[in-house]
Order: sequence, then C-alpha cells, then structure tokens
Amino acid sequence: MALFDSLTDQTNEWPSGVTNRAATNELSPEVSGDLDSDSTVAELAAEIKPRYHIAGSKGIFYSREPYYNDGVVHVTRFIGLAAVGNKDKQKFIHAISPTPASMMTGIEISAKPTNTTLSPYNEDRRTNSKESVKRPVDNTVETQYWRYEVKKQRQGDGEQDKLCFKFLSSDCPRGEKCHFRHDPDAREQYKRGVCFDFLNKGRCDRGPDCQFEHKLLDESSKRRRLEGGSINRSKECWFCLSSPNVEADMIVSIGEHFYCALAKGPLVDDHVLVIPIEHLHSTLSAPPECERELQKFRSSLRLYSKNQGKETVFFELISKRGTHANLQAVPVPLTKASALKNIFIFAAKKLGFDFEVVDGKTIEVLSDDLIALLAKDNSDGKRLSTLQSESKFGFFYAELPDHTILSHSIEEQENFPVQFGREVVAGLLKMPEKADWRNCKLSKEEELKLVETFKSQFELEQR
Repeated sequence: MALFDSLTDQTNEWPSGVTNRAATNELSPEVSGDLDSDSTVAELAAEIKPRYHIAGSKGIFYSREPYYNDGVVHVTRFIGLAAVGNKDKQKFIHAISPTPASMMTGIEISAKPTNTTLSPYNEDRRTNSKESVKRPVDNTVETQYWRYEVKKQRQGDGEQDKLCFKFLSSDCPRGEKCHFRHDPDAREQYKRGVCFDFLNKGRCDRGPDCQFEHKLLDESSKRRRLEGGSINRSKECWFCLSSPNVEADMIVSIGEHFYCALAKGPLVDDHVLVIPIEHLHSTLSAPPECERELQKFRSSLRLYSKNQGKETVFFELISKRGTHANLQAVPVPLTKASALKNIFIFAAKKLGFDFEVVDGKTIEVLSDDLIALLAKDNSDGKRLSTLQSESKFGFFYAELPDHTILSHSIEEQENFPVQFGREVVAGLLKMPEKADWRNCKLSKEEELKLVETFKSQFELEQR
C-alpha cells in the first residue's frame, strides 16, 4: 500500500465489506461479492481513513457513495477500477484532483455530499461481533442512519431515548425537566426537512406518503431543496459523471465540485462547458464551498483565451425543470469582443425584452466572476441574485469580458430560445449555421484530437 499526503490510498485488493450500506439497487453480484477482497485492507482503510481509496483487484469499475469516518470530519470516496482494455469498456482510469488539507478551509474539509453513508467497515465489525444483534431495518434507511444509531444501543426503551418533538419543531417549555431527549443535531436536521420518525426511530412507517426526507441533509442540501433543485443525480443525464451517458472523452479538467468539458458540436474549437459534478440546476445555486473552485475555472479559461489572443464570454440558461447546469465559455477574437454587449442587447430587443444590466465598471477588480459579484454587498449584486432566485420559470445571464453582466428573468409563456446565447455569439462570429450544435457534430476522432490539443494548452490556475 502506498500513502500519499494522507489523501489517497492505492491498493490492489478491494477492502472486504466496502459495499456495506451502499445503494443496493446499483450493485452487481461481481461488486457485492467477497471474491478478490481482503479483510486486512478493510481494517487498514478503517484505521487510516483516507479521503480517496482506489483499488483494482476485481477488474470492474465501481464508484461508491462517500462514507463517514469515525473520529474525523472528512469523508472517504472508494473507487474500483476495471481492467485495462476490458471487453465491457468499463472505466479503467479515473481522474481526481485532491487538494491538500493544509490548503483547505474547515468547511471544505468537512463538506459531506447528500448521498454520504455510514462507514461500511463499522457495520462489518458489528456483524462479526458475538454481541451483535441483527435489526430488521430497511437498507435505504440503514445507509443514512449514523448519528442516532448509538441511541438504540442503550439499555431499555425509556422516554429519555426518544426525541422531544417540541424541542425539534420550536422550543420545549420544560427545558431540563423534559423527559425526552433534546438533541441539537436532530433539531437542525428536522429544520432542513428530515422526517421526525426517521430521526427518532431510524425508519418511517408512512413510506411514500411521507413528504419529508428520509436521509440526513447538510446545509447546502437544504438550500437546493428550497430552491427546487434536484438532489439526486439522474442516470439519464448527459452531464452527471455517474451517468452511463456522460461523454467522458470530452472532459479536459476535473475538480472537487466542477469539471470542464469541450462542448459537443462546438461553436469554436475551444468552446468549453463548466459543469457541476453534483446535479444542480444552476451554477448560481452551488454551495459556498464550491465558489472558489468555480472562480479558478473561470480565471483559467480567461487566461487561456488571452494567451490565444482572444476574450471569453460566459453565458448560462437556468431552467427550473431541474436540468443539469452548464456554464458555457466561448472565446471570441479581441476585435469582436467589444461588440458583444450591443449584439446581445439587439437580440433581446428582437425577442421583445430588455436585459437587466450590471455595469462591469462598478465591479471591483478583485471580483473575478459572477459568484464573487453576488457575494458583494452592493445593490447590483443583490438585484441580480434576487432576480435569479425569484424567477419561477427560468433565468438567463451572460458575463462579458469587461465583467458587464446581462440578465433576464424568463416568464411563464415566454418563448425563450434554448440556444439564445449560442445564437448571439454565432451571429457575432458570422457563423449563423453553427447556432445549432447539431449542425456542428464531429467524428469521435476529431473530438479526441480537439481534447488533446486543448489539454496541452490549458492548465487550471493554482491559488
């Protein structure tokens, strides 16, 4: 076993029991079986608690949900790689971009995705213990049942083992005299929309009729839930890395929260999409810990364009239907960059609306992207943020090279073109035939060549 900066474990053997508490509906017999697994590796992984664990003895690809570790704040991600050149064309290479803990904030280190489960190795230890008692708990519930599990190990079934509903929902007038348990963590989970019965008993008997969440949520999950964003990744989504439909060959850079990929049917050769790894409907709805990485990608793309003698225009169409967000970045020649604002405004008037304009001159130099702008305590930033959050049917914005931002809230019956941003830039570049990406499809060989060329010239700026 090799250990690098306490970030990553690399072993040949899979750890025994790594699929415990994993989503059982996504497990094949080859993944869940104990063949080519090693209990010693499992003990080491449970002891070392790496942020990433990569193994290859089973010869099949498997990306497990992140899991909690006892005694530390970070989660572990296990990735099993397939054999090179396997006949099923499963992934035998997987890109990760871990940041050393010394360069991360406490919030970044302790961030936990919504599908995080309990440690698979703790369950394995309990199963092997003579004192273990098998409980008839549903697998889906068991994967999320961690903090409150210890309560069920107490002797007896008295009231003090049960949560106080008044404390969770508002405030309990009995205070310390209350016979029920006052758990601040459970109270926070309840406020985020988690089912009371799930918190109190580890299960909910109402099944699909229950309108509350049956898993633990972090703060970012609560925010996305309130905004109507999708928490679960769609297996049919083109952009979810867990989807079989994702065009992995087009990816040029992967971060912790976002990845960059060349566009299918590109408007220009270096037309790039910045895509959240998690299924978010908008890059503006990404949690705060993701903002720094999004800013890095934006800055790197701007720097890339400048080195090519061009400027970058960013635009995004936000749909309330829950489609996966993608922020488009298109380089344009310096000679045409100054005309972007006028042509966008002209196109908007043709469609019968006017843009809300945030003048780039009012933005401080340090505000290097839209996210930074929204974080500023100024009326323009608050106005744009309010427009996006209050828009019920859609939102479009474009960020020009001089940081001017054009935004538009889409109305219910408005026939807003899905390819509006691309159509405008295609017109500026005098390539109207490329307004539809389907007219620009390339062969797989041509795509791979573009990816190779772009990668050789593009580097994510390290800060």
